[in-house]
Amino acid sequence: MDQYIILGRIGEGAHGVVFKAKDRETGELVALKKVPLRRPEEGLPPQTLREIKALRHIQEHPHDLKPANLLLDGRGRLKVADLGLARVLGPPRGRPYSHQVATRWYRAPELLYGAREYDEGVDLWAIGCIFGELLNLSPLFPGDNDIEQLCCVLRALGTPSASAWPELPTLPDYPKIRFGRRAAAPLEQLVPEAGAAARDLLGQFLRFNPRQRPRAPQALLHPYFFGPMELTPPPPHGGVRGPPDFDLDAPLVPALTPPEPRTPGSP
Repeated sequence: MDQYIILGRIGEGAHGVVFKAKDRETGELVALKKVPLRRPEEGLPPQTLREIKALRHIQEHPHDLKPANLLLDGRGRLKVADLGLARVLGPPRGRPYSHQVATRWYRAPELLYGAREYDEGVDLWAIGCIFGELLNLSPLFPGDNDIEQLCCVLRALGTPSASAWPELPTLPDYPKIRFGRRAAAPLEQLVPEAGAAARDLLGQFLRFNPRQRPRAPQALLHPYFFGPMELTPPPPHGGVRGPPDFDLDAPLVPALTPPEPRTPGSP
């Protein structure tokens, strides 16, 4: 701890307190998590060990993705924080996992149906929920419990079918929870202020079948990212929106280049 200067408290969760700190040597701003050891003789709690393991395999696990766990620094760099509910998806694939791996409002439908085998598709669903929340300035599916959470999802997106999602009937909790058939509402009702490109990208993230959700490299090539910026919510309380708090002296990072248009018959 002597290496850092504590600048203040960022937040507090069930498993520790997060502080904003500054490295004495480099000046870099970091987040430090202080974990209470209620029984020091028993060593580090399992939750902390799981976070450390997840950090060692940062590319191989689903995160607990939600707005509160996304940190944006002065240069516009996004970092994911708080891996307490993350699970490592290392080999061997196919082994069972816990379905309690994300905050409820951002939990994918396969997890709500009790899936014990899943992949990074649960992260893509959470990204869709966050994207929709940025478009609406409010959560898309704010359920108070797991059943109500599933109801919120089905009310907006309709009831899934086994033809579109073949694995659905095999999920552990599917036989326990039955809902009447309901058609999906138009995405214009879910995100009324969003443009066509934003709605299309959101719809791809919020597909029931996790195999049909675009993976991150594929999603980054969506036309939404190469057209005019649509994510411009009104300023709060009728005030005037100020400029983003980015470091204008920082070196520019090359942007993605749009994919070249494909002609009919091209591979």
